[in-house]
Amino acid sequence: MNFLLLVTDAPIFSFHDFGVAGFRILLSIIIGGIIGMERGRHGRAAGMRTHILVCIGATLASMTGMYAYNILGGTNDPLRLAAQVISGIGFLGVGTILIKGRFQITGLTTAAGIWCAAAIGIALGIGFYEGAIVTFLGSVIAVTVMHRFEYRVTKRHSRFGMYIEITSAEKVRAVIDHLRNNYNAIDMQITPPRSGTDGYVGIEVNILTSPKKPTTPEIVAKDLESLEDVIFALESI
Repeated sequence: MNFLLLVTDAPIFSFHDFGVAGFRILLSIIIGGIIGMERGRHGRAAGMRTHILVCIGATLASMTGMYAYNILGGTNDPLRLAAQVISGIGFLGVGTILIKGRFQITGLTTAAGIWCAAAIGIALGIGFYEGAIVTFLGSVIAVTVMHRFEYRVTKRHSRFGMYIEITSAEKVRAVIDHLRNNYNAIDMQITPPRSGTDGYVGIEVNILTSPKKPTTPEIVAKDLESLEDVIFALESI
């Protein structure tokens, strides 16, 4: 089946045109709304309305490109306008990504959902219903079923950052050896002291946890602060 015939063969301003356009926009509202509803339910900034607007906007961009292609007699690229949607939607996606700390980055799934909604809208705009519907179903599975599966897998292994401030550079080796011998410590870095005290040294470290060796920032901080040369230790975000 030639998916372009639904647009290019239709007479201008016919009821067929309005029916096809209305059907595609309606599908984009339903699909974008369902994808965005899941994001909104989790309190994300880009919820149902945002995804609907992205999806119908991309749908219109595709239909406009095909309409211009039909009017101009095939002298331009019908998907040039839709291609700009794919690249331009990245700016909207970036606005949903927040970096709260070294291990706290939120909004990536929402940004991907917005981009996916735009791609589905483009497919709807040119009449590629099969691809749009299959992608929609895959998107729903990814943000619902796979979310639960991912949580079950990743919750068994996690990590957190710790900041330790010690009295002098000469004591760094002893603290590092303690971290390596007692915890799954990785990515250790020497930093200036957060307190600003002359002579003090800071240590940034990541602690890996697992069911076989569980621990918490509070346990690690209490243990480190019991050492003679440690001024204080706290979770680093």
